[in-house]
Amino acid sequence: MILVTGGRASGKREYVMSLGYSETDMADAVIDARPVIFNVQDMAMRDPEGSAALLERLCEKEVVITCEVGSGVIPLERRERDGREAAGRLAVRLAQRADRVVRLVSGIPTVIKENNGR
Repeated sequence: MILVTGGRASGKREYVMSLGYSETDMADAVIDARPVIFNVQDMAMRDPEGSAALLERLCEKEVVITCEVGSGVIPLERRERDGREAAGRLAVRLAQRADRVVRLVSGIPTVIKENNGR
């Protein structure tokens, strides 16, 4: 699995399309038969208590795209803070399991993990 991460509008989906995937290959925060899923942070933030259960199903995907949500202003609402925490913890677990982790900044991809010997 390839994990692609970065801030909002950093070019994550465009990068994934450069790998040969199309918009029709991408599911928006829903687990279905498509090989790519994006907005994974939204799934974790919607159900912080259930986010750990997503890990195995997400690891079956070819590409998982998530926004970094831990930087910036800390939300006042407890539920929002819990959601960000869950999204961050899920991203950590995905990165640990991923064969490749790519972080995008201003549209520039940087490979921060690469396992070549599956």
